[in-house]
Amino acid sequence: MHDRAGLRALPEDLVDLDALIGAYFEIKPDVSNPAQKVVFGTSGHRGSSLDGAFNEAHILAVTQAIVEYRAAQGVTGPLFVGRDTHGLSEPAWRSVLEVLAANGVEALVDSRDGFTPTPAVSHAILTHNRQGGRQADGLLLTPSHNPPRDGGIKYNPPSGGPAGSDATSAIAARANELLAQGLAGVKRVPFETARKAVGDYDFLGRYVDDLPAVIDIAAIRAAKVRIGADPLGGAAVAYWGAIAERHALDLTVVNDAVDPRWAFMPLDTDGKIRMDCSSSSAMANLIGIMKGGAAYDVATGNDADADRHGIVTPDGGLMNPNHYLAAAISYLFSHRPGWGADTAVGKTLVSSSMIDRVVSGLGRRLLEVPVGFKYFVPGLLDGSVGFGGEESAGAAFLRHDGGVWTTDKDGIQLALLAAEIQAVTGKSASQLYAGLTDQYGAPAYARVDAPASREEKARLSKLSPSDVSAKTLAGEAITDILTAAPGNGEAIGGLKVCTQNAWFAARPSGTEDVYKVYAESFLGADHLKQVQAEAREVVAGALKG
Repeated sequence: MHDRAGLRALPEDLVDLDALIGAYFEIKPDVSNPAQKVVFGTSGHRGSSLDGAFNEAHILAVTQAIVEYRAAQGVTGPLFVGRDTHGLSEPAWRSVLEVLAANGVEALVDSRDGFTPTPAVSHAILTHNRQGGRQADGLLLTPSHNPPRDGGIKYNPPSGGPAGSDATSAIAARANELLAQGLAGVKRVPFETARKAVGDYDFLGRYVDDLPAVIDIAAIRAAKVRIGADPLGGAAVAYWGAIAERHALDLTVVNDAVDPRWAFMPLDTDGKIRMDCSSSSAMANLIGIMKGGAAYDVATGNDADADRHGIVTPDGGLMNPNHYLAAAISYLFSHRPGWGADTAVGKTLVSSSMIDRVVSGLGRRLLEVPVGFKYFVPGLLDGSVGFGGEESAGAAFLRHDGGVWTTDKDGIQLALLAAEIQAVTGKSASQLYAGLTDQYGAPAYARVDAPASREEKARLSKLSPSDVSAKTLAGEAITDILTAAPGNGEAIGGLKVCTQNAWFAARPSGTEDVYKVYAESFLGADHLKQVQAEAREVVAGALKG
């Protein structure tokens, strides 16, 4: 924990915007340097212009690659383009439009010339595609909750959610080829010409007006639930005010500041500015408001592109994301009669096993998938999955009638759900979770890192169950060893070991010489520590073969 975690950033913590944007145009990436190539992770390509990892050449190449990919897939409808409040998002947005216009792509941008949350782009794609005809897709300029020095670009195909690995691999490969060719294959026109060719779309109005289809807005209004919303300086800043006005809710935007340096943010646990609404350090301002006796029944936070949620209650403070997922699932599957009896619950394999117990108690089917929201897209799209959630505070769920709302994470939707829970049950989401622990037990959950070389990380990502020789874990018999997710059979890129009352999962880091150990125990904090310690021994033994 950094010694200033949770304290407001100082001038020396802030990014130099002039240097950041200058580097975007001035630094030419070296495609022979792996750190400067285009690499799509679970949420697109991210990096900083200062490191030669997110520069004009990258965005021109990636956009051209997306243009060619969508054409090869027969996607000829509009491409919805959104951006968040990061300093690099604006120049990258301009670069994107220059390439799209030169290629004759029908691009649609925010009609208010404002910022666009990720869920609003997904909602727009799906709304358009429900009407039939030429299929639409989307492109977003956002590195999500990453620090202010970073930029990001991600592609959402006609399914509306994060692109799968087949698409991102093809796009990255072509982008790197274009970089190696000095952008010779990139078409481009001046921004002034491009902007005239681009159409407008009312992302905010269409999203906000449609919210009663997925949230019981009338119940929130009737119960006069007092909501405090903190967009954390992100793309949802105009949305929360519009939600309050259009739906006549007792909702206050506690901070409407937009500053690409995020000078108003408290530092995260590692001393960096990071808009992580699941971190009590990053959310210290909002937590302080609630502790100070603010007149809110629930307070919420979002990250920069509003695909994550943070829930603060008067009785419990900032809810652990796993706790809120469990409470949300318990509530939704008891209050959505329009969902079919066979509608499943989706979770990532590193999310809490409390979800497993809640789902079993509801008599529902559990779909456990690898890390990555893209694995929930098919089920949310066809309505077979009612709720998909990640332990990192990202989730989405269906409309009241069982139809698709978004196929990307929606932090606004999940934040409003906390208000609905309060309105309908008279209890906070944290009180609802406390009742679940009375019924199913109270788990202890944590994530730690363990050192690993590049070679060890590569072996870890390709283990098979037969590589694990251990029979017990922290005094309990091992009941399951997984290297593929039970919900869809996809490789998890690591290892998960389960017992009756505990589990751990080990996955290699993509950026550091460590592997991540997620662990949970229903036998208390001391048992969790034992699980964590023995997890390293199990992994070490498996790596030795």
